Amino acid sequence: MLELEPAQIDLDKCMIVPNGGHAPTKIQGLTFFNDEAKAPLTRLLSSKTLGADGRIFGQRKNPLRRGLERASVGFPITPKVLRYWFCNELGRLGVQDRYIDAFCGRLPRSVLARHYTDYSPDRLKEIYDKAGLNVLGW
Repeated sequence: MLELEPAQIDLDKCMIVPNGGHAPTKIQGLTFFNDEAKAPLTRLLSSKTLGADGRIFGQRKNPLRRGLERASVGFPITPKVLRYWFCNELGRLGVQDRYIDAFCGRLPRSVLARHYTDYSPDRLKEIYDKAGLNVLGW
């Protein structure tokens, strides 16, 4: 996700589709964002503050990185910390583990998850929207 480019963000569908292959235990899967994140992403994508390489997280002086640094209170907020929080919140909101794994790009292990679970973008978007995840509680 740190290689994310503006073209990989679909603002209309509130969906992120990263490019790339996969490692033995991970895939580059799609994920979603809510209305809470849409406005800041829209502003960022229309600004000229992207990294020199055109990537959203491409440069240390990136506004998203600075925002994470400013938000850090007592411990650093990193992509790993955010992923941990995201997984825990989805679990707390009742999302099944196999879908949480899919949102995080992990390959399914069970036969049920690998062969009998619908991982289509429409189904994943439905699950994400139903969970109603909000960071700021708006």
